[in-house]
Amino acid sequence: MLEAGSDQHSTPWNSSEKGANALGNRSKFIWSRLAQMVLTLWIIATILFFIFRLMPGNPLVAYIDPTFTKEQQDILMAQFGLDKPLWMQYLIYLANLVQGELGDSFKFRAPVMEVIWGVLPNTLYLMLFSFVIAYLVGILGGVLLAWKRKTKFETIGIIATLFTRSAPQMWVGMIVLVIFSFHLNWFPSGGASATGVVYASEWEKLTSLSFLKHLFLPSLTAAIYLMGLPLLLMRSNMLDVMGESYVEVARMRGLSERRIMLKYAARNAALPVVTAMAVGIGYALGGNVVIEMVFSWPGLGRLLVNAVSASDYALAQGAFILSAAVMVIMNFVADILYSFLDPRVTFGKGR
Repeated sequence: MLEAGSDQHSTPWNSSEKGANALGNRSKFIWSRLAQMVLTLWIIATILFFIFRLMPGNPLVAYIDPTFTKEQQDILMAQFGLDKPLWMQYLIYLANLVQGELGDSFKFRAPVMEVIWGVLPNTLYLMLFSFVIAYLVGILGGVLLAWKRKTKFETIGIIATLFTRSAPQMWVGMIVLVIFSFHLNWFPSGGASATGVVYASEWEKLTSLSFLKHLFLPSLTAAIYLMGLPLLLMRSNMLDVMGESYVEVARMRGLSERRIMLKYAARNAALPVVTAMAVGIGYALGGNVVIEMVFSWPGLGRLLVNAVSASDYALAQGAFILSAAVMVIMNFVADILYSFLDPRVTFGKGR
């Protein structure tokens, strides 16, 4: 709003000044979000450090042979830096973390990042395929529910969506397994490839029919849960957009309801759904643990569970940190994307 007594006439100088102020406010917003992201990552890393250091059990159990003497065990403790005071371990941990060094896996006896990179592509493929299915079906389903508003079709669709969002993923996965694997025998029940099959490259894996058949059921299970968010969000946005003045103008021009829904309403209603995808990616990366366990999918989630079971604290800590980092970063990306894509977002002094 303009202040009382101010000149209401727009001039090139006023426009350029407003543009500079908007750019400055946007820069402050981005730097503020960036600082929040760094602070959040530091808090998460600190909490994980102390949780795993205070857990019961000996993290070097995979290394220590029953015949080892006390001196040999002390040498191992010193090798992994566990003989130092806790505060010194924490400082070394933070310094290594900044450099991308997560330590060595006690179970695999290899660098944690090397072990994680070995299974991370499988988790990314699962995430990608499930997102494609979920957001295609979700966006189209949201448009359809908005089109059929105040009908039995909309009521049934909303109830079914809420049911899939609240149903336990393990339960949904077991139903999918029973129907498509055990009963129909269309898809394999678990794993990422047939027994004894080794892929020479990731491209060979992605173009393998066997791998795609193994990937389908876990992707479908994840998509059944994920599609609820874009579907309900798209429906809500569509109902809001349908009341906008430009939609009424399109109706007055005699355009068909189908064309109005698809060309005018859906295009604008999809914006928040697209930005929500960035947040969803972060949650999906660390949220497929149950699905990977049900389908014996060799991904990050299954690796995390196995690491905790084997008291491999370095590997479990690294997997948690990576999942949390992706989640926080994707939230940051979603905030920035929304600020650029949505013209309704402003950066006034009060924000």
